[in-house]
Amino acid sequence: RQPNIPEAPSARPVTVSEPRSVEQTPPHVEAMPGVEQALRAGVRRWEGTPHRWGGTDRSGVDCSGLVMVLYQDLFGLRLPRSTSGQVTAGEPVGPDELQTADLVFFRPAKSQHVGIYLRGGEFAHASASRGVMVSNINDRCWQNAYWTAQRVLPEPQRSTAAAEKVRPLQPVAGRT
Repeated sequence: RQPNIPEAPSARPVTVSEPRSVEQTPPHVEAMPGVEQALRAGVRRWEGTPHRWGGTDRSGVDCSGLVMVLYQDLFGLRLPRSTSGQVTAGEPVGPDELQTADLVFFRPAKSQHVGIYLRGGEFAHASASRGVMVSNINDRCWQNAYWTAQRVLPEPQRSTAAAEKVRPLQPVAGRT
């Protein structure tokens, strides 16, 4: 089954890849073992944290704050603080090319929203109503709001160095 997601500018249907077998894993992900696991472990530490506009700690976090903190803590990568800044970081990728750790952007109800693509249609984000959680990009509400995606982690030629930068989770002062 190939789900369709409208691309924001033209609103034409495009497909999001289904989960891939080990043999079909893209080189970008293969070369960075542990990236998905590190992201999921990082998200688990934040799950249930309430949404708070401008927040960047466990007392409350917004979508771009969560992305910024996780990429800094896990990969040592400094991203812009705002969704509008993050949408221009990295390289654009189509919804049919999504890989683990890509940033996915949405335009729900006159706002902007960002999450981190995990795999198999799942992405982590800070929901305004439910806090930090994992959702499915193929759910109707996210399909209708899908905007674009950005690849912010290095491509295959730089992936070995990136894999070495994946850090184990450690408590961070002010974020416990």
